[in-house]
Amino acid sequence: MYYARTLENHLKKISEQFRVMLVTGPRQVGKTTLLRQLGTPDRRFVTLDDPTTLQLARQEPGLFFQRFPPPITIDEIQYAPGLLTYIKVFVDQDQTPGRFWLTGSQQFQLMKGVSESLAGRIAITNLLGFSAAEADGRGPEARPFIPGEPEYEQRLKGVTGPDLMDLYRRIHRGSMPEMILNPELNSAVWFGSYVQTYIQRDVRDLARVGDELAFLRFLRAAAARTGTLLNLADLARDTDIAPNTAKSWLSILVTSGIVHLMEPWFQNRAKRMVKAPKLYFLDTGLASYLTDWPTPQTLETGAMSGAMLETWVVSELLKSFWHNGHRAPLYYLRNRDGAEIDILIQQGDTLIPLEIKKTSNPGRDDIRHFHHVEKLGMKAGPGGVLCLARQAMPITDRFWSIPITAI
Repeated sequence: MYYARTLENHLKKISEQFRVMLVTGPRQVGKTTLLRQLGTPDRRFVTLDDPTTLQLARQEPGLFFQRFPPPITIDEIQYAPGLLTYIKVFVDQDQTPGRFWLTGSQQFQLMKGVSESLAGRIAITNLLGFSAAEADGRGPEARPFIPGEPEYEQRLKGVTGPDLMDLYRRIHRGSMPEMILNPELNSAVWFGSYVQTYIQRDVRDLARVGDELAFLRFLRAAAARTGTLLNLADLARDTDIAPNTAKSWLSILVTSGIVHLMEPWFQNRAKRMVKAPKLYFLDTGLASYLTDWPTPQTLETGAMSGAMLETWVVSELLKSFWHNGHRAPLYYLRNRDGAEIDILIQQGDTLIPLEIKKTSNPGRDDIRHFHHVEKLGMKAGPGGVLCLARQAMPITDRFWSIPITAI
């Protein structure tokens, strides 16, 4: 069964405008399936996961393109970055849009080759696991979540807030397509295999990890910190590795699409802002597995209940932008006096403040720090509290309680 992805419409447009199209994202999020769905009968599909094909691509790239001429989709292009130079020659000779579609799971290696060979010729998009809208069959109609936009009020009118345990079942299972498409699949077994494959194929290639157990400790420690300020020194100390190693491994998690670092809103005149980013896992199912929450019930009642909810909401917000082909202008605010706003969505000279709360009845105390936005010299947009409310309700004339199902 195929679930329509929000990114489809954007990919169709850019394929008509750019000679090369690259879809990046973590493993197993559906990049290959998506491009197969969009492909036409005359477009060849080649995966570099196949050892024989990979050998040909690495050793005889000229012969590779004789055997597989464009239009072509090349899956996992990072395994043969030498192909990018040949693609450049092809697209400079024939500037027809859409001749090369590429996928890649390791941006760390991939982007260097892309920037050197295909600058100005390639459109790059990012795909994560299913958004809630995609999993519910509403992928094509999903739009970036921007309070105050013309369709936002209509969006709020048609939404009903989540059932608590239904929500935590979704958080616990995560967003990987395999988890959504096969509801009987044992998530612990699947994620265990996913982690082992990820360590063996990606991290070992990128970082030459000698001690896989040390990396697994690091991965678990990072998952336990999802939704918190990044403190690399603490992370390194708790996993008994050097700070430089922790920094290197974290950068690989980020560039492989496992972790997102949300930057603080910072301007030169805002001298008292905290500068450390916040760490978020991009799949809450993976984070739940790594932190040993065996069931949705234990997760909902456990110590990480709020952090996992926040992580899920941030991931959904990111998908709402990335799966529409947009950059996600998401930041957070925290100053040294303790004032904090979970999310700031920047729209020009306006910052839209959002809090994330595990409550169905937020009040004025939950938005008490929103006035700090105007102290930054920015306009405060019509935000509110993303929460478990059954329907949208005003907290003040400007800020609302917003069911998280509206994302």
